[in-house]
Amino acid sequence: MQKNIKWAVGIAVLVLALWWMYANRIKTVADTMSATPPITIADPSRLAGLQTGDAPWIAEVDNLAARLAAVRLPQMTMEGEALHIHQHLTMYVNGQPVGVPANIGINQRAGWLSAVHVHDDSGVIHVESPYVTTFTLGQFFDVWGVRFTNECIGGYCADDTKKLRLYVNGELYQGDLRTFALGARQELTIVFGTDAQVPKAISTSYHFPKGY
Repeated sequence: MQKNIKWAVGIAVLVLALWWMYANRIKTVADTMSATPPITIADPSRLAGLQTGDAPWIAEVDNLAARLAAVRLPQMTMEGEALHIHQHLTMYVNGQPVGVPANIGINQRAGWLSAVHVHDDSGVIHVESPYVTTFTLGQFFDVWGVRFTNECIGGYCADDTKKLRLYVNGELYQGDLRTFALGARQELTIVFGTDAQVPKAISTSYHFPKGY
């Protein structure tokens, strides 16, 4: 009987200790992030590992930690729950579709990830943060490691005939591309090219999985 009581007490102590460690770690992450909220830098050209060549672009991970530090995004060991939203991204360059690779913002070897990340190649962006704030399209591309400005994406820059465009739920967005705020269930389409290379039908919505 006494042995069973000792086992029960020991298990209870262990559960409480694990709960305290979990709660304290989440609080620490949230406090750290809220103390230094993420920023959208105006000029991403100095970010480490930035891809400025032709598509397709990889999920650049070797310099991910340095880029996260530059935009004040933490390395998280688990996804946050205070803010949990998703967007879908489709891209066209010079009339050709460009895929969004899996594992953007995820360092699988080290076991951590960014609050803004991608799991698979469906084009769905995950924003999962331990606190509520505004995340931007510029931050997403900085996490990805692809040059993205109002004129350029990767190695493609606007000129007299070609432009970089963003469509949100099928409507042309007229503001600053880097500071565009990521919202829930947005259908985002990025198009680089001439007027003639813009797809005739821009998607207005995306069928997100249940629960997204």
